[in-house]
Amino acid sequence: MMVTFVSECEKKALNRTRRVLDAFANRIGNRTWQTVITNEGLQAVKKLLRKTATKNTAVSCHWIRSRSRSELVWIVGNRSKFNQQGIVPVNYTDQEITASSREMDWQLLPIIEPLTVFASLLHDFGKLTVLFQNKLKGKTDSQSDPLRHEWVSLLFLIAIVENKSDEEWLNYLISDEVHQKITKLSIKNITKPMAGLPPIASIVAWLIVSHHKLPSLHKGYKGNNINRIRLFEIVSSSWGYANEQIPFEEWFKYTELPSKSIEWQQAVKACAIQLKNKHTEIGNIFNSELLRPVLTYSRLCLMLADHFYSSQAKNTNWHSSVKLFANTDNQNRLKQQLDEHLVGVAKQAQKNIQKLPQIEGVFNQNIRVIKNEKLSEKSPKDFKWQDKAVTAIEKWRQKENDVDKHFYGFFTVNMASTGKGKTFANAKVMQALSADEESLRYVLALGLRTLTLQTGDEYKDKIGLKDDELAVLIGSKAIVELHKKKNKTGSESDDSLMDNELFFAEDFPEQGLDTVLAKPKDRKFLYAPVLACTIDHIIQATEVKRGGRYILPTLRLMSSDLVIDEIDDFDNEDLIAIGRLIHHAGMLGRKVMISSATIPPDLAEGYFNAYQSGWNLFASMRVKKPSIGCAWIGDLNQV
Repeated sequence: MMVTFVSECEKKALNRTRRVLDAFANRIGNRTWQTVITNEGLQAVKKLLRKTATKNTAVSCHWIRSRSRSELVWIVGNRSKFNQQGIVPVNYTDQEITASSREMDWQLLPIIEPLTVFASLLHDFGKLTVLFQNKLKGKTDSQSDPLRHEWVSLLFLIAIVENKSDEEWLNYLISDEVHQKITKLSIKNITKPMAGLPPIASIVAWLIVSHHKLPSLHKGYKGNNINRIRLFEIVSSSWGYANEQIPFEEWFKYTELPSKSIEWQQAVKACAIQLKNKHTEIGNIFNSELLRPVLTYSRLCLMLADHFYSSQAKNTNWHSSVKLFANTDNQNRLKQQLDEHLVGVAKQAQKNIQKLPQIEGVFNQNIRVIKNEKLSEKSPKDFKWQDKAVTAIEKWRQKENDVDKHFYGFFTVNMASTGKGKTFANAKVMQALSADEESLRYVLALGLRTLTLQTGDEYKDKIGLKDDELAVLIGSKAIVELHKKKNKTGSESDDSLMDNELFFAEDFPEQGLDTVLAKPKDRKFLYAPVLACTIDHIIQATEVKRGGRYILPTLRLMSSDLVIDEIDDFDNEDLIAIGRLIHHAGMLGRKVMISSATIPPDLAEGYFNAYQSGWNLFASMRVKKPSIGCAWIGDLNQV
């Protein structure tokens, strides 16, 4: 094949890439090379470029297919230097320009932003107690508080609201004497503080109280038919927020308030004005199904900001008279001041919210979305059903003229018999469902670790995915060794997954997501075009109740479709959890496929209903027509 290399490298990276490319190709320009090369040679060039790649590296490779057509093969380094076709921009602007229609669809961002920022400004307010401050200073042996700090933060919010309407308590905060007013509050440990709150206060209260853990219902709780919107009104301190039975009045003491900070007061006032201007719209959302996605995105951005800012060093430019602290460093030394932390998390949460459209849509241009020629080829005679399924989907897309090419839901059931190529068909269908009908970006979730590794092998051998296009994520090093040795006599361990092994060849630049991508494994989890994993890794998006382990799987699902293979391997409890995952994927605007040789009709219908419910929420949030396609495919003439 004849190829052309184009370098948009900067600084030292330019000379490093020149040395590599000069060894394989003829330099036909200052930053351009051309040569005839084999596929093996091309992969060797790519590997050598990756070894020395830095944030200043940017090299594209174009395959000259004919006199009038070339095709982008790969990009190493900073993908933002090129567009999806590998074309280099010739003009730039500093103006903020909406990059795609996806951003225009995010009409709820002006609602999500002030709610999240305001909750951020109060989320750790409860760390002001003498008991918590002494714990940070190492003056107490107790590792637990009588009431968790997020519950104490909630009690301050309740005292501010004090049975007022949203407009009234927001006006209370907009005044210039906000700190003086807060000093006069009467804080009480109310049994069910969230009951009867107005809409804005209810949402902020939920975000505050759940920013570390979701409250759980008691096993004996009988309220199965409670209104979903009012569910959080019955949250009480006994649901995981109380650790010791010490009278509230005996330990709830503080020496000063973080509200003394001028920066905090200014931020609260500005945000309260925004919320007051939106109070009618927020009230309407609170009484609609849109409450669920609003809470989902708000909590995601708040927790993401809290994790990121907590990991940062103290802001040396922060000068405040507040002597309260939020955390300590890895040597147990006091680090960020409490008011600094509250304002810092709020600013980071605002940045995270503004990134949501990029993560979902535009960001796909910078992370890997691959094209695969093998999937576009006709299937062998015994596997013609695969092409038949793809053709049916293509006809549906052409027939639905009113369906936005980039905006439709789709639910697929693949019931091909064993040995008839389900895995290959899954990839073909997901490619046909992509926006351009020829790219791949999805998660393939399976139940067994050995099966996941076998599927990874099949993707490499039959579909031709390279190491930088496929990530395989499982849970046990022992299983990996067994797989490598082809030892079929070993039994699968029943131990829970304690350590995760990820196999992926290429590291990518952070592309602005350093708030969550702390480790190379995290970047690979998000960036890999095709991720084959055991389902426990992706199902954390819906099943994690404590901590932030749900964040990365949720970010992946925001930009990646979902295939659940061999679904008949799961038991009844697993199937219920999978239903929640399917609903969540629909709510995030993704397409879903379930695949197995045996799928009961009731199960398929139930999962479709769960998906439809989730997708309808997504469509409502974007003010779009809820268009959903559905296909039942297999080798026995099902389409």
